[in-house]
Amino acid sequence: MQKYGLIGKTLNHSFSKTFFEEKFEKDNISAIYENHEMDSLKDIRSMFKKDKNIKGLNVTNPYKEAIIDHLDRLDETAKEVQAVNVINKEDGKLVGYNTDIIGFLKSFFPFVESHHEQALILGTGGAAKAVAQSLRSMYIGTTLVSRNPQEHMISYEDIDEKVIDTHKLIINCTPLGMHPRIEEHPKIPYQYLTEGHLLYDLIYNPAITQFLALGDKHGAKILNGKKMLEAQALASWKIWQEKD
Repeated sequence: MQKYGLIGKTLNHSFSKTFFEEKFEKDNISAIYENHEMDSLKDIRSMFKKDKNIKGLNVTNPYKEAIIDHLDRLDETAKEVQAVNVINKEDGKLVGYNTDIIGFLKSFFPFVESHHEQALILGTGGAAKAVAQSLRSMYIGTTLVSRNPQEHMISYEDIDEKVIDTHKLIINCTPLGMHPRIEEHPKIPYQYLTEGHLLYDLIYNPAITQFLALGDKHGAKILNGKKMLEAQALASWKIWQEKD
């Protein structure tokens, strides 16, 4: 029986296993999907060698960038973004892909409006890289926000009324607010939000994070990451089935 799964550090927040188990049952697919919590990636290659039935894996934070050093090659999208959320075994080689981009675009595109010209991206990890690449493909300007900003980034302390006013899209790519620490949220000046803002949280558990609740309180439109999860998962499945 073919095996698939998800690797990450802590996975109690993830719906990926449930999503694939429901898909397998609905489509009468003989396969299993397992969660693999890992403190490091040092055993990732041996995991594939020990269990020949493992066909592919999804990768979640904090390993979307670090996993690259453990793979044989990347497809063009993953290479460009320098982040991987899908591993596929092809002729004995481990190949990295990125379906976060297609997942984000499919979930986000229906909500884009003409005044959404600039986006604040909260976080700088693998998911943030995919989101930034997605937005650039739509000719939407991006500003990355980090607790430790490097070149071409700003800090949370730099976000003032003017920054909020000129960035009508604000996308949370950090784990702040994810179950079980649902009381956390990115520290931005929510009081400056308006009805013209769209807040998108890649987190989907809980469905309404503190980030989204505070946005809604100030009139902004809000969107969570459930549709992105589903779209990137289906794109993962397509890779696993088509690229043997």
